[in-house]
Amino acid sequence: MTRKYYFINKFDTNNIDKQDKQTTIIYRNYSTKKLDQKLILSIKAYCKKKGFKFYLSNNIRIANNLNLDGAYIPSFNKSTKHLVFSYKQNFNIVGSAHNLKEIKIKEKQKVNRIFLSSLFKKNKNFLGINKFKLFTKLTNKKIVALGGISEKNIKKLKILDHTEFAGISYFEQKKGP
Repeated sequence: MTRKYYFINKFDTNNIDKQDKQTTIIYRNYSTKKLDQKLILSIKAYCKKKGFKFYLSNNIRIANNLNLDGAYIPSFNKSTKHLVFSYKQNFNIVGSAHNLKEIKIKEKQKVNRIFLSSLFKKNKNFLGINKFKLFTKLTNKKIVALGGISEKNIKKLKILDHTEFAGISYFEQKKGP
């Protein structure tokens, strides 16, 4: 089963409805300082009704308090304060990394999965296939491919023995489940 993670910045039911049930929705609205808990609860209710898991980015305490499925820790968040909290059963914490130092930080943060970026997207964090493969061997954590995944290159994930991936544009280009 291919687990997928779709990052959303706004609540758009049209794009969410196009996804299949193996897709986890991660809300990461960084454009505002204050989290709108009513909106988060609306997204949670919609995802639950549609059968999607729902994670909140960069606020583990609120994700846990609102009884979400999990939380996402971005690469810029190096805090380990969340380790003193107790969590409900099956609450997952995932996080992203771009290099070996950040992978080690995510391990200290005790994430369940590390989103390793950027596999295909040629940006300042570009890893490419060879560096990506090397980094995956340097951790025991489950790795999720992130960065530039499209319909054209998704088959390359099988070559890498990675079936889990995350992104934005891949999901917004989908025609339907």
